[in-house]
Amino acid sequence: MRERRAVLDRRRAREFEAFAAGAAGRLLHAAVLLTGEPPDAAPRAQRLLVAALSRTYAEWDRLSGDDGEDPYDRARRELVLRFAREAAWRDPARRGRRASGVLGVLGVLGPQERVVLVLRLYEGLAEEQIAALIGLPEERVRVICARAIAAIREPSRRSGTRPGPSGPREAGP
Repeated sequence: MRERRAVLDRRRAREFEAFAAGAAGRLLHAAVLLTGEPPDAAPRAQRLLVAALSRTYAEWDRLSGDDGEDPYDRARRELVLRFAREAAWRDPARRGRRASGVLGVLGVLGPQERVVLVLRLYEGLAEEQIAALIGLPEERVRVICARAIAAIREPSRRSGTRPGPSGPREAGP
């Protein structure tokens, strides 16, 4: 009995290692987008990834079966929910407002807007999937997405520049 359990544990570990090797890069990139940290130094994003993968591993037996949930979907959901809890916990008074420490183009967005935009544009999820994932009505997700896109475009309109492939450039006639 002990030998069989050891064999199953090794198989489980190999399966999870293969999953993590394939999914960790994309999940880490999503976490970096959510946290707004520089990609080369992203401790919050790495902590989110480790926590999401740990939870996924803990539930691996339920996920790896034919009728189980997709492990990537489970890890992504855990990543997003942990980010949302952390963002609300850090400063509940600013929940939904812009975060001052976030870098890049997503820095003008609040945590909820970043979650919706990352899931919609980077992960390619449909609005109804996002709504189910984060527990909001589909129409609310649609509004948040539109507002986030408008907020990202707004700074370039004010400065008279358009983002180009190599950065801002002067707006044409």
